[in-house]
Amino acid sequence: MPEKIRIYFLGSGAIAVPVLRRLAASEEVELLGIGTQLDRPAGRGGRLTPTPVGSASEELGLTVERIPRVNDEAFLERLRQLEPHFLLVVSFGQLLKKPLLELPSYGCVNIHASLLPRYRGASPVVSVIRNGETRTGISFMKMECGLDTGPVYESVPVELVGTERADRLERQLGEMAAETVVPVLRGIMTGRLHPVEQDHGCATFCTKIRKSDGWIDWRRPAREIEAMTRAYAPWPGACFLLQTGGREFPVTVISAAVHPELSGAPGEVLRRDKHAWIIGCGDGALELLTVSAPGKREMTATAFLNGLRGAEMSLPVDF
Repeated sequence: MPEKIRIYFLGSGAIAVPVLRRLAASEEVELLGIGTQLDRPAGRGGRLTPTPVGSASEELGLTVERIPRVNDEAFLERLRQLEPHFLLVVSFGQLLKKPLLELPSYGCVNIHASLLPRYRGASPVVSVIRNGETRTGISFMKMECGLDTGPVYESVPVELVGTERADRLERQLGEMAAETVVPVLRGIMTGRLHPVEQDHGCATFCTKIRKSDGWIDWRRPAREIEAMTRAYAPWPGACFLLQTGGREFPVTVISAAVHPELSGAPGEVLRRDKHAWIIGCGDGALELLTVSAPGKREMTATAFLNGLRGAEMSLPVDF
């Protein structure tokens, strides 16, 4: 039997969970340890909540470290004593410095949720949907000090059909990564896989998503706004401000459909009845299918309208 692959795993986000589960179940792997980000306040009560990797580790009965600063000498010394072949990083959320990158015998490998050099950075899954891409995938990259600039051992593509939501695509990519992670790491150890430099001239970048990114600008084309509803699911959500009955509150669009044949002023309510709620956009119109409001469950747009009982409404473009 070949030597077991000795791995220390660093991950935080949901995309890392299928990979962790596969490593924990593999007879080819010796999982030396698991590190994740600190628990963060969440929800209205601000209760400390573990990362998805933290929760999954506990469900699996595995010990997990909450690591405030991954480059601290104390962590490096513990890692040296473990003698890992690899430090495997998936959606961890901290930058690794040179001493840590050079510590494992076969280096640090990052599983990145795009086809590098496209969409380097913090939000590749959201960005490919937001920008209407037709193709994405995962990349197994040898980590270096630059932001996602390292050479790539292996890429696994997936075609997009234009109906993907960010949360579902993230799960799909995580499962793809889980299926291929052990063969890729074994291929690196045996010399079958060699890192290939990225074409840095073709690089594109994506930044961390902010809550404000989810506000809908009705002056944008309907197709772009519809893509927002899928890209920002479940967070921060694609939202607009509704003024009605002397009140003003945000509405989150859960799902929508594009009507390129319709036109109207941006934010103009073109139709609101028991059959449809349609809003004019900068190009075309958007039919709201499913929505939610603060303190309310998701509901069909027509059910939401019914609750307003015919009150006048406006959707301000500038706010």
